[in-house]
Amino acid sequence: MLRNVLSRLVTETVRVHCHVNPAPFKLTLTACRGSVRNFAEVKDEVQPPFNSSLLEVLVCPLSKKPLRYDADTNELINEELGIAYPIVDGIPNMIPQEARLLQKEEPSPSKPAE
Repeated sequence: MLRNVLSRLVTETVRVHCHVNPAPFKLTLTACRGSVRNFAEVKDEVQPPFNSSLLEVLVCPLSKKPLRYDADTNELINEELGIAYPIVDGIPNMIPQEARLLQKEEPSPSKPAE
Protein backbone atom coordinates (compact mmCIF):
# COMPACT_ATOMS: atom_id res chain seq x y z
CA MET A 1 0.00 0.00 0.00
CA LEU A 2 2.79 2.40 0.87
CA ARG A 3 4.44 1.56 -2.46
CA ASN A 4 1.20 2.48 -4.32
CA VAL A 5 0.92 5.79 -2.49
CA LEU A 6 4.54 6.69 -3.16
CA SER A 7 4.36 5.74 -6.84
CA ARG A 8 1.19 7.82 -7.30
CA LEU A 9 2.77 10.77 -5.52
CA VAL A 10 5.85 10.59 -7.75
CA THR A 11 3.84 10.29 -10.99
CA GLU A 12 1.50 13.14 -10.03
CA THR A 13 4.48 15.33 -9.15
CA VAL A 14 6.16 14.53 -12.48
CA ARG A 15 2.96 15.35 -14.39
CA VAL A 16 2.65 18.71 -12.65
CA HIS A 17 6.25 19.60 -13.41
CA CYS A 18 5.83 18.60 -17.06
CA HIS A 19 2.79 20.86 -17.56
CA VAL A 20 4.00 23.89 -15.60
CA ASN A 21 6.17 26.29 -17.53
CA PRO A 22 8.07 28.25 -14.92
CA ALA A 23 8.40 31.91 -15.84
CA PRO A 24 11.80 33.46 -15.29
CA PHE A 25 11.99 35.17 -11.96
CA LYS A 26 13.06 38.80 -11.97
CA LEU A 27 13.95 40.78 -8.93
CA THR A 28 13.77 44.51 -9.34
CA LEU A 29 14.50 47.05 -6.71
CA THR A 30 12.76 50.35 -6.75
CA ALA A 31 13.72 53.39 -4.80
CA CYS A 32 11.13 54.67 -2.40
CA ARG A 33 10.85 57.76 -0.35
CA GLY A 34 9.33 58.05 3.05
CA SER A 35 9.91 59.61 6.36
CA VAL A 36 12.32 57.82 8.64
CA ARG A 37 11.44 57.83 12.32
CA ASN A 38 14.26 58.90 14.59
CA PHE A 39 13.91 57.02 17.86
CA ALA A 40 16.24 59.40 19.67
CA GLU A 41 13.52 62.04 19.49
CA VAL A 42 10.73 59.77 20.71
CA LYS A 43 9.59 60.65 24.20
CA ASP A 44 8.16 58.11 26.61
CA GLU A 45 4.45 57.92 26.12
CA VAL A 46 2.27 58.95 29.01
CA GLN A 47 0.66 56.00 30.78
CA PRO A 48 -3.14 56.14 30.83
CA PRO A 49 -4.46 56.84 34.31
CA PHE A 50 -5.66 54.03 36.52
CA ASN A 51 -9.40 53.98 37.13
CA SER A 52 -9.56 54.01 40.94
CA SER A 53 -13.18 52.82 40.89
CA LEU A 54 -11.74 49.37 40.07
CA LEU A 55 -10.45 49.17 43.65
CA GLU A 56 -14.02 48.45 44.77
CA VAL A 57 -14.04 45.13 42.90
CA LEU A 58 -10.35 44.17 42.70
CA VAL A 59 -8.83 42.02 45.41
CA CYS A 60 -5.50 40.26 45.73
CA PRO A 61 -5.70 36.89 43.95
CA LEU A 62 -3.65 35.26 46.71
CA SER A 63 -5.15 36.60 49.94
CA LYS A 64 -8.50 37.90 48.62
CA LYS A 65 -7.90 41.13 50.58
CA PRO A 66 -8.49 44.66 49.23
CA LEU A 67 -5.62 46.44 47.50
CA ARG A 68 -4.28 49.97 47.82
CA TYR A 69 -3.30 52.07 44.79
CA ASP A 70 0.11 53.76 44.92
CA ALA A 71 0.25 56.56 42.34
CA ASP A 72 4.02 57.10 42.73
CA THR A 73 4.91 53.59 41.55
CA ASN A 74 1.67 52.97 39.59
CA GLU A 75 1.07 49.69 41.42
CA LEU A 76 -1.62 47.99 43.46
CA ILE A 77 -0.24 47.16 46.90
CA ASN A 78 -1.17 44.26 49.18
CA GLU A 79 0.27 45.38 52.50
CA GLU A 80 -0.56 42.11 54.25
CA LEU A 81 1.61 40.00 51.93
CA GLY A 82 4.05 42.76 51.01
CA ILE A 83 3.60 42.50 47.24
CA ALA A 84 2.84 45.03 44.51
CA TYR A 85 1.00 44.31 41.27
CA PRO A 86 2.08 46.51 38.34
CA ILE A 87 -0.37 48.53 36.25
CA VAL A 88 0.48 48.43 32.54
CA ASP A 89 -1.33 50.80 30.17
CA GLY A 90 -4.01 51.42 32.79
CA ILE A 91 -4.67 47.68 33.23
CA PRO A 92 -3.68 45.96 36.50
CA ASN A 93 -1.52 42.88 35.98
CA MET A 94 -2.88 40.60 38.69
CA ILE A 95 -0.67 37.60 37.90
CA PRO A 96 1.07 36.61 41.16
CA GLN A 97 4.29 35.62 39.36
CA GLU A 98 4.52 39.16 37.93
CA ALA A 99 4.09 40.83 41.33
CA ARG A 100 7.02 42.59 42.97
CA LEU A 101 8.01 41.90 46.56
CA LEU A 102 8.09 45.03 48.69
CA GLN A 103 11.12 45.81 50.80
CA LYS A 104 10.08 46.01 54.41
CA GLU A 105 11.90 48.68 56.35
CA GLU A 106 13.09 47.36 59.66
CA PRO A 107 13.45 49.91 62.44
CA SER A 108 17.11 50.56 63.11
CA PRO A 109 18.10 50.33 66.76
CA SER A 110 18.89 53.73 68.20
CA LYS A 111 21.29 52.32 70.81
CA PRO A 112 23.39 49.22 70.50
CA ALA A 113 22.67 46.58 73.10
CA GLU A 114 25.10 46.67 75.98
